[in-house]
This record gives sequence, C-alpha cells and structure tokens, in this order.
Amino acid sequence: MKFNDIPWKKLGLFAGGVLFGTAGIRVLSSKDAKKCYTQATAAVLRAKTDVMATASKVRENCDDILADAKEINEQRALEEEAAVIADECEEIADTSEE
Repeated sequence: MKFNDIPWKKLGLFAGGVLFGTAGIRVLSSKDAKKCYTQATAAVLRAKTDVMATASKVRENCDDILADAKEINEQRALEEEAAVIADECEEIADTSEE
C-alpha cells in the first residue's frame, strides 16, 4: 500500500472521534456534571409530583361533575314521568266528565 493510498481523511475523522469521545466521557463523568444531573433529576421528580397532584384534582372534579350530571338526569326523568302521569289523569278526568 502506498502512502498516498491511505484514506487520511477517514483516519483523521476516526482519531478525532476517539479523542472527542474520550474527552466527552471525562466531562460527562465529572463531579460537576453529576451534580448537574442530580439537580435535573430532582427537578423532574418535583414536576412529576406536581403533575400527579394536579391530575388527582382534575379527576376528583370530573367525578363530581359526573355525579351531578347523573343526579340532574334522574331528576329530569322523574319530572317527565310526573308530567306524563298528570296528563293521563287529566285525560281520564275529561273522559269521565263527558
């Protein structure tokens, strides 16, 4: 293999990647980086707690709304049934007067 036939560009990119990767691993595993990761994880856990609390409140409100809606529909059904009975009583009274 001749000196000019060596793919210098590819070898250079490979060597640069190895150096960058090695330096990157050292930076990412440093004490300061670990402190940063710990703080970020703690913030995410706090946010999760807040989101879960909000979701619980929303669920409770939805349950209350559903119960109120069912009660309204039951009351409406009773009123409609009472109206039908009243109409039938009027019809019976009208036919008996004739």
